[in-house]
Amino acid sequence: MILAATGSASCRFAHYFVVCGLDTETGLEPDEGAGTGFTYQSPIRRSFKSKVLVHYPESTDRNPFNKDAINMLCMPRGLSFRTQADRLDPQFHSFTIVFDDGTRSYGFVHTFYEEVTSPQIITAMQTLYQMHQVERQSSSSSLAGLSAYLGCAGSFDPARDTLYVSKALCLLTPLPFLQAARQFLSQLHQAVASQTAPPLPLESYIHNILFEVPLPPPGRSLRFHGVQGPILCQRPGPGELPLNEFPLGEAFSLLGVDNMVQLLTCALLETQVLLCSQDYQRLMTVAEGITTLLFPFQWQHIYLPIVSAPIHHLLDAPVPFMMGIQRREGAQRSSLHLPHEANLCFVDIDNHCVEAPEDLPVFPDQMELIQELSEILVRFGIPPQGGVITKPTTTPSPRLSSLVLEDLMEDRRNGNLGGEELAVLERLQALARRCGGGKMSDGGKTLGHVFEEDDEELKAAKLNIQLREVFAGRFAAMFGRYEEFVIHSALDLDSWLSNREGTFSFDKGSFLSIQPVSHLTFLSRFLETSMFSSFVDGKVIARWADREPMQQLFDTRLERERLYDTDEEESRTGRYRKCTSLFESAQAIEHRLVKADHTAIHPHLLDMRIGQGRHQPGYFPKLQADVLAHGQNTNKKQLHTHIALHLQSRKKILDHQKKNLRQSKLLDPSPQAITQTHREFVDGLLSECRLKTKRMLMERMGKESVELGQGEANITGLQENTLIHGLCDLLERTWGHGLQLKQGKSALWSHLLHYQAAQGKTEAPAECPELLSNSSCCFSRFIQAMSEGLSEVGQARAWIHLALEKKMLSQHLKELLTNQELLRQLYKPHAFLLCEEEREQFLFHLLSLNTVDYLCFTRVFTSISIPYRVVIIPMKKLSIAMATVNPWVCLSGELGDSGVRQIPKNTQEIFFQCKNLGRLSTLQLGQENSGLLAKCLIDCVMVYNEITGHTYKFPCGRWLGKGVGDGSLERVLIGQLVSPGGEEDAGRWTGTPPELASPSQSVMTVLGSLGIHEDMREAANNLVKHFHKPEQERGNLTVLLCGEGGLVLSLEKFLLHGFRSNRLFQRNVFVWDFVEKAVSSMETADQMGDLHGSTHTKGPPCDSLCHYVNAINASPRNIGKEGKFQLFVCLGIRDRHLPQWLPLLAECPLTARTYEDSALLRDRAAVHSLCRILHTLHEFTITLEAALVKGIEL
Repeated sequence: MILAATGSASCRFAHYFVVCGLDTETGLEPDEGAGTGFTYQSPIRRSFKSKVLVHYPESTDRNPFNKDAINMLCMPRGLSFRTQADRLDPQFHSFTIVFDDGTRSYGFVHTFYEEVTSPQIITAMQTLYQMHQVERQSSSSSLAGLSAYLGCAGSFDPARDTLYVSKALCLLTPLPFLQAARQFLSQLHQAVASQTAPPLPLESYIHNILFEVPLPPPGRSLRFHGVQGPILCQRPGPGELPLNEFPLGEAFSLLGVDNMVQLLTCALLETQVLLCSQDYQRLMTVAEGITTLLFPFQWQHIYLPIVSAPIHHLLDAPVPFMMGIQRREGAQRSSLHLPHEANLCFVDIDNHCVEAPEDLPVFPDQMELIQELSEILVRFGIPPQGGVITKPTTTPSPRLSSLVLEDLMEDRRNGNLGGEELAVLERLQALARRCGGGKMSDGGKTLGHVFEEDDEELKAAKLNIQLREVFAGRFAAMFGRYEEFVIHSALDLDSWLSNREGTFSFDKGSFLSIQPVSHLTFLSRFLETSMFSSFVDGKVIARWADREPMQQLFDTRLERERLYDTDEEESRTGRYRKCTSLFESAQAIEHRLVKADHTAIHPHLLDMRIGQGRHQPGYFPKLQADVLAHGQNTNKKQLHTHIALHLQSRKKILDHQKKNLRQSKLLDPSPQAITQTHREFVDGLLSECRLKTKRMLMERMGKESVELGQGEANITGLQENTLIHGLCDLLERTWGHGLQLKQGKSALWSHLLHYQAAQGKTEAPAECPELLSNSSCCFSRFIQAMSEGLSEVGQARAWIHLALEKKMLSQHLKELLTNQELLRQLYKPHAFLLCEEEREQFLFHLLSLNTVDYLCFTRVFTSISIPYRVVIIPMKKLSIAMATVNPWVCLSGELGDSGVRQIPKNTQEIFFQCKNLGRLSTLQLGQENSGLLAKCLIDCVMVYNEITGHTYKFPCGRWLGKGVGDGSLERVLIGQLVSPGGEEDAGRWTGTPPELASPSQSVMTVLGSLGIHEDMREAANNLVKHFHKPEQERGNLTVLLCGEGGLVLSLEKFLLHGFRSNRLFQRNVFVWDFVEKAVSSMETADQMGDLHGSTHTKGPPCDSLCHYVNAINASPRNIGKEGKFQLFVCLGIRDRHLPQWLPLLAECPLTARTYEDSALLRDRAAVHSLCRILHTLHEFTITLEAALVKGIEL
C-alpha cells in the first residue's frame, strides 16, 4: 500500500532538515567555551563557532525551530578543522529536545569533513598559525613546553596541506527512528562523496522525507527511499511498548548488567546522573536506554544527554538531572568541576564504571532480575559483565547502486521472491563478487553483507524489546495493585489543582504494608519521587481528562495480566516471576521488519531552476530553498469542541505542574538566560524546602493517617528515615549551589569545616566541658570524633540527624550563615546562600521542624558510643536514707543494655559511656546491701543522653530494701521520654502520644468491676494492635505488658477486687502472697490425695502453675512480691498458660476464704470472659526483654 504524508507536520516522518557548519561570510569566530587551553593550542586544534547554514522548512506547527539550540546540539564542540594528515572519518550522533509542553523531538546528525575552498578562511587560518608560532617562541620555557606539547600535531602550511572543516547534516523527527534516519543521512553523504551523480537532485530526496514520507501507522512498518536504497522503519502497535530504537544491547555491553541495574535504581530515585564519554552517541545510547526502561514512569527533571561547553554551568544545578558531557582525551575524573557529589551517580561509560551515591537501596529482587537479564544477553551473544567495545559510530549504512538490485532487495525483504528469483539474486551476487572483488559498484557492499546487516538490525531490535519487557514486567509486579491505593478526594479538576499541595493522592503507608520486607527501603524512597507523584496525579486527573498514553498502556497491560493470571497465590506472595511475553513481543517486531506493510511515495523531480542541483563530488551543494520551504498546501481542520476542551484541561495541568525548567531556556548560553536559570533554581529550592518540611510535619504528627480514617497517628520508622534522607539531599544541593570550587563530596560538611577553622576552636570533643553545647562547631567536632568509617557525606548526614534530633538544625545553619565573609569567599554571587530573603525563609521552614520530636540520630547511628548520666531521686523527706544503700542500675533500650553499673557510695548519680542503646525502655534498679537499715523510698530515676540531650524519666514511688514494702532489692522500671525542658511535666511529649510509665502506688486503689473489665480489654487490645502494626512501627512491648495501664497492672486489679482485709497475711496486701498460698495448698492437697471434689487441679495446667511459681521463688534475684507477680504474668502470657491458670486459682479452696462473695475471681462469668480476652493473644509470639526474665530457670 502506498502512503503519503497529508495533513500537518505532526503526521510526517521528519520535521526539519538542517545543515550546520562554517559560515564563510562571518569568518572564523573563536569558541573559547568549547575547548580547554584555547590560547595554547594550535589553531588547527581549536574550536570555532558553527552556525545553522540552512534549515527546511522555516517552521512547523507546534514545533518552532530553535536555531541556537539545534546548532549547539548538532556541533557541541563547534567547528573542527583537519588536514589531510588527520583522520577524516564521518561521525554519527543523536540528541533530543524537550519542548515546553513536554513533547520531544529527536535529532540525528551525520558529521563529515569538507574541503575548505574559501581563500579568506585559508588565509585566516594561516595567519592564526603564524601568530601561534610567534607566541611559542616568545613565551617562557615552561609555557613553551606546554604549547609545544599541545601544538606539535597541529601544524598547517597552505602550500602543502589541504584544509578540511566539519559539516553536519541533521534530521529532526517526532519519534526516535534511529536506524532509518541514520541510513538516510549516510546515503545522502555517500551520494555527495561519490564521483557519480545521484539519480535525482538531493532536493528531491530531502523534499520527499520532509513532506511526502508519513509516520508509519501504529503496528505497521513503512518503506521509503533514500538516495541509494530502500529504508525501512516500523512503529509499535497500541498494546506494545513505545518506540525506542536506541540499542539497549550496546548500553549493556558497555556497562554490564550490574551497573545498568544500579544506574536505573539511581534514575528511579531521582539522584543526579552524570554520564561521561568521548563519544556523543554513547551518551545518548545510555541516557535513552535508561529513560526507556523507566516505563511506565517518566523522568521529570533536567534531561540533557549532551551538554556542550557553553552550558556547563548547568552542572551546578541544585536539582535532580540526567546530563552527559564529553570527556576530553586524557582528561581525568578529578578534573571535572562538580560542586557537590553527595547525591551524584557518575557514569564513566568508556571505562565501564558507575559510581553510585552512598546508601543506595537495592532494587527489588535484584539478583533474580540480573539473572534473567543475563540469560537474555547470553542468548544474543553479549557477555553480561559488560566492558565490550562496541562498533564505532562511523559505520556506513547498507546501500545498493543498481536500481534493479534495489527492487530485488525490496522484494526479497517483503518475501515476494520465489525459488527462481532467489536463485537469480544469488547469481547476481556471485557475478558481482567475480567482477568487483566482492563489492558492488561505487563502494557498495555485497548482498551477503547487506543481508547480514539486516539480520543484525533485526537482532538488535529483538534484544531491545525483550530487555524492555523484563523491566516492564518488574514494574507490573511491583505496582500491579497501585490503583487500589489511589485516593480520589476532589470533586472536579479545578478544586483538585487548587488544593494539590495539601492533598494526599496515594495511601503510601497501606501500600508499603503489603510489600515484601526486602523491597521496603527502595519503595519507600521511590514513592517520594516526582516521577511517582506525577504518575499518581495522572491517574487522578484521568477522571476529568484523557489518560496519558504511557499510563493508559500500563493500565491496559495490568488488566490483561490479571485476566490471564492463573497463579493467584504466586502473585500474592510476591515471588519473582520471569517475563512470559518475550517471544510474543520479539515476534511482532520481526514481522514488521521482515516485511514492509506500506510504501511511501518515491522521490521525484521537482520544479527546479536550470543549473540547480549540480553534482560536485565531495561538496554538499547549496540547496534550492524555494522547493524545500514547504510542501503541498493542506487545509487545516477545525478542532472539535471536545478536543479543544481536552487541550484546555491539559494546559491547566501543565501550568500547575510548572514542569521544572524548560529546556529551551537551559540551552540558551546568554548571560541573561543563565541568570534567569539560577533565579529559578533558587525559587525551586525554597519551594522544595517548604513542601518537604510540611510533609515531614504532617507525617510526624499523624495527620495523613487520621484523614485516611486509619485512626492511628503513627508513622513507620522507614518512612521517617526516607523523609529525613530527602531533607539531607535537599540541604546538600542547597549548599552546593553556586559553590566557587569543589571542596569535597559534601558541600555542607566542607562549609562546616571552613566555619570551624574560621572560629579557631581546636579543642577536642572529649575536652569540651559541655559535650554538645549550643554550637555547630561542637556538633561537627563530635561527628569527626565518632566518624570511624564515615565518609564526608556520611558525616554531613550524621550532623543533620543530630541537629534535627536536638531541635537545633535551623539554629545551627543560621549560625553558619552569619559569617558573611566566608560565604562570599566560598560562593558565587548567584548562589542560594547569598540570596538573603530566600535564605531567611528557608531557615524559617526548617525551624518548624522543632515542633515535633525525632530520634533519627539515635536510631540510625547505632554503633557509636554515647555518654549517659543516671540520677536517682529519692522522696524528699527521706533523701538522707540514700546514705544507707549501695545502689546499682542497668539501662535497657531498643539496641541492647548497658550492663550493671554500680553507683559510687554517698552519691545519687553515675556518668558512664556505652554503645548506643537506642530509645531507652526499662531500667533495673537494685542494691547490694541487704541489711535492715539499708532501705530507701525512691521517687524516680532520671537518665540523660549527653549527646542528643534527651531525658528519660523512670517513675518508681516504691521502697527499695528488706523489711519494708514488698521487700524488693531490685525493681524493673518503665521509662518515658521527657520533652526538652519539660522534666516536671514528664507525661507530655510534643507531637506524639505519651508512653505508659511504671505503675505507681496510686494505682493500687481498686476500681469497680466494670472499670476493671474495661481496663483488661484495653490492655489486651493494645497488645493486639501492637502486633498488627508493621514491625518498624511497633512500640516497646515491655511498656504494654508492665507499664501504666498494661496487662500486669490490669490483672493485678482484677485479682485485688473483693480481697478480704489484712486478717490472713497480717501485712500489706500483695497478690503474690495469694498465688503462693494457692500453689502451696494445691501441692499439699495433691500429696494428701484430698482434692475436696475439685477436678481442676489435676493435670498439666496445675503442674505448670506450680512449676512456674516455684521457679520464680527460686530465682536468685530479690525482685520483691510485685516483681514476682509481674514476672508470673509475663511468663504466663508468653508461654500461653495464663488462661489455664486463672480457672485453677478461681476454683482453689483458698479462694473462698480469701475473697468476698462479690469478688470478680469468684464470678465464673467474669473469669471466663477474662480467659477469652487472654486467648486472643495466643496467636502472637511474645518476646520478653532480658531484664524481665534474667535468672529464671524453667
